Amino acid sequence: MATAMRLKELLEDHTMPAAPELVVQEKDGAVRCLACGHRCFIREGKAGICKVRFNQGGVLRVPGGYVAGLQVDPIEKKPFFHAFPGREALSFGMLGCDFHCGYCQNWVTSQVLRDDSAVALPRLCDADELVEHALHQGAPVVVSTYNEPLITSDWAVKVFEKARAEGLTCGYVSNGNGTPEVLEFIRPYVDLYKVDLKSFQDKNYRSLGGVLKNVLATIERLKAMGFWVEIVTLVVPGFNDSEDELLQMARFIAGVSVDIPWHVTAFHPDYKMTEPPRTTVRNLDRAYHAGKEAGLHYVYPGNLPGAVGDRENTFCPHCDAVLIRRHGFYVSENRMRGNKCPECHATIAGVWEKDAPVSSTGTGYPRALRM
Repeated sequence: MATAMRLKELLEDHTMPAAPELVVQEKDGAVRCLACGHRCFIREGKAGICKVRFNQGGVLRVPGGYVAGLQVDPIEKKPFFHAFPGREALSFGMLGCDFHCGYCQNWVTSQVLRDDSAVALPRLCDADELVEHALHQGAPVVVSTYNEPLITSDWAVKVFEKARAEGLTCGYVSNGNGTPEVLEFIRPYVDLYKVDLKSFQDKNYRSLGGVLKNVLATIERLKAMGFWVEIVTLVVPGFNDSEDELLQMARFIAGVSVDIPWHVTAFHPDYKMTEPPRTTVRNLDRAYHAGKEAGLHYVYPGNLPGAVGDRENTFCPHCDAVLIRRHGFYVSENRMRGNKCPECHATIAGVWEKDAPVSSTGTGYPRALRM
């Protein structure tokens, strides 16, 4: 773990005190971190489960002032299908995670302090640079992703404060292992929130480093607090793809809101999980039908572009008109009229743009319509 130790020392030089809302002082110099559902009790000189939030002299130090991943790409890649369709998002990430999923596709950044073969070097920057980059690229959305954003919420809020001042919309791509405190902390700055619902069995969650009830409570709370929520389930053969489990997940989501889009995406062997076979179209069909049986309005099979017929498209749940045509992460046609179906004029759930030109200077983006 020599590389991880050197990187740990480097990252300790690029930290800041935790936001007061995300820490509780305990006895004898210990602290309680509130950034994720683990609620780590951290003694002097120790770190939390995520390994990037640590106690130094009775002060909870947290990541700040760098990124480990930075890219502008289609917002559909997050995936958000009901927010700014066809537009781009500036995506940034840091290092570390509070889970240790064996199939993680971002393991180079998320597991960097646990796995010596994961090497991702931080790039020093400040919040202004990230926002300027988004504006220069004409991206109306800024998203914290690649690692678990909850554990770097202190830094994300500093970025998002400046992004919001420039009229940008902000989002999280998260495992959903939240707390009421961290969601209240980010709510003034975050509108879009994608949650990975990885399983509906607690034993599966514990094998990944989490607890099912924390994620379910977060999904319910996000909806109640007015975030725009989309949910992704990576369908892994032999892990979470039984008809019963898929239907349980779908019924839970529908119980929160039938308007929450559910992305059921195909697994491919990655990182430490190389035994299960790739997810087939038939696997995704089962998930799709489970979602529809539960009454969900929007179920999107993913990661097999062109292989799932027209199910990548968005249809009006009232008149069945095609609203948005897609192939993979790319929009070929957007027929939305603001937040309305062009045929029956029903209101469609999502965060949409008004029909207005986008300024070439990066300011004056069309205001989002939240429904």
